[in-house]
Amino acid sequence: MADLTALKPRSGTDKLGVYEPGRPVDEVARELGLDPNHMIKLASNENAWGPSPAAVEAMRDAALQMHLYPDGGAFYLRKALAEKLGVDPEMLIFGNGSNELIEFLGHLFLEPGCNAVMSDRAFIMYKLIAALFGAEARPAPMADGFTHDLDAMRALVDEQTRLVFVANPNNPTGTKVRPEPLKAFIDSLPEQTLPVLDEAYIELLPPAERPDAIAWLKEDRPLLILRTFSKAYGLAGLRIGYGIGDAGLIRWLEKYRQPFNCNAMAQAAALASIQDDAYENLIRERTRASLIQLEEGCAALGFDVVPSSTNFLLVRTGESRKHFQALQKLGVVVRPMDGYGLREYVRITVGTEQENLRALAALKELRA
Repeated sequence: MADLTALKPRSGTDKLGVYEPGRPVDEVARELGLDPNHMIKLASNENAWGPSPAAVEAMRDAALQMHLYPDGGAFYLRKALAEKLGVDPEMLIFGNGSNELIEFLGHLFLEPGCNAVMSDRAFIMYKLIAALFGAEARPAPMADGFTHDLDAMRALVDEQTRLVFVANPNNPTGTKVRPEPLKAFIDSLPEQTLPVLDEAYIELLPPAERPDAIAWLKEDRPLLILRTFSKAYGLAGLRIGYGIGDAGLIRWLEKYRQPFNCNAMAQAAALASIQDDAYENLIRERTRASLIQLEEGCAALGFDVVPSSTNFLLVRTGESRKHFQALQKLGVVVRPMDGYGLREYVRITVGTEQENLRALAALKELRA
């Protein structure tokens, strides 16, 4: 190995953690002596039914143009999405997943001496980005029922708070905040604080249950909304997400965007996806039916669950890491939640009807 002692990494690097990716299912199966074809992955909140057929066709067409750079401004996707959402094209920014947009926010707003506020059991990337830029992460405890405690979060906001993150619906708990208190919370924040509303799972909610956050953008209060094509649209492998905000805020964020950050195939698939409303509705219906199947099955086995508005379920099995490993040996890969301080819970992504039955059969063996 090279001798790195003379190199001078940025101060605080030694305190940063490293993201631990999940291992390929085939490798886990070989290690455990299982047939890879009989393992199911219900760990990453992926769409069990895949992308729209129209998106698949668009990807096939795009594959013939992979020798060309992508459209750096996502012109056609921007135009179509702006029309669908009822916003100006200048109010949109695209990223390599919404994760990249969270990093842009760190570049733009976070530095030593300031802070970011979030729930202690929300998407872990919020804390990681604060640490990456030397800012203080201020996690607020959740309310009963594993929902955002907006009052507790507001109490942590001070003159040095630059960002406040609200994931709605929330990962990893699956809970949502009602529109009225959420709007009041956003309005209560000081002018130097940007509220960030992460709506990665919003398309899985029935339209009547969604906060009309885009309407809030038309008021004077700055706000950034984050969304993704990874969940309802089934494009997780392409990594494409977007932000919606005031055109001036978007121009600031664009300063930190690398050219060609969204690949051509991702843009083509996303464009086809937003034009296929029938498939989006079908996925929402299938996801809801699958979630009910999993919830009812877990309850019948005697497991406590957190009611979910997403495509996953937080299940109280007892010892998170132990039961994650036990389920894995039974051919079912879930996500342990001890990293979130939820040491008695695992998170199970909803699958197809047959995948859910496999997961429930494995959970039943934990009870044996």
